[in-house]
Amino acid sequence: MERKHIISEGEYYHLYNRGVEKRNVFLTREDRNRFKRLLYLANGTEHFVYRDVESKELKDIDRGKILVAIGAWVLMPNHFHILVKEIKERGTATFMEKLCTGYSSYFNKRHDRVGPLFQGRYKSQHVVEDRHLKYLFAYIHINPLKLLNPAWKELGNINVTKAEKYISAYENSSYLSYIDTSRGENILLTKTEFPEYFSDKKDFEDFHADFISYSDIDT
Repeated sequence: MERKHIISEGEYYHLYNRGVEKRNVFLTREDRNRFKRLLYLANGTEHFVYRDVESKELKDIDRGKILVAIGAWVLMPNHFHILVKEIKERGTATFMEKLCTGYSSYFNKRHDRVGPLFQGRYKSQHVVEDRHLKYLFAYIHINPLKLLNPAWKELGNINVTKAEKYISAYENSSYLSYIDTSRGENILLTKTEFPEYFSDKKDFEDFHADFISYSDIDT
């Protein structure tokens, strides 16, 4: 299936995909940790064999020049979302091929299965408007609320304080990298390639709380 837009250097994109037949693709902590490491390792011009770098800290691995700048990400049981800016021409395609192929190979071997893991080619949404780009930070980071209450958006009665506490404890998104700058997973992000929407931690948290307060947000 052809894309309705051309992915170009310097532009922003919302990338996502889910498991084939909507199956879960992150079953264990090991699975999630592997995908997070691949978010870093696949995002570079250098090629690698995973077993050669498996025991190394990410900061000690030379991945070459980055292909995309990552601004936000989240892992859900059966899908993922990544917000990127393309840095190198065809960088997005190269990054996603390395990421999805590498993870699929690991998952199939780890869980003794064969065949495609993801639902076809990854999906991409070209982000043109500034307000849309800012909105995606909240869209991505509050996705885990569906695990807390799948119908929270439709019911519109979620407790904002409880919801904030839930997403701030969810380890499989970049939300924590914005409220705790000492986290090792900060290395996955290139924040300088995105507008400075949030002046400090409180501003970041308040922005997400405002979105949680509106039940019509499409998550």
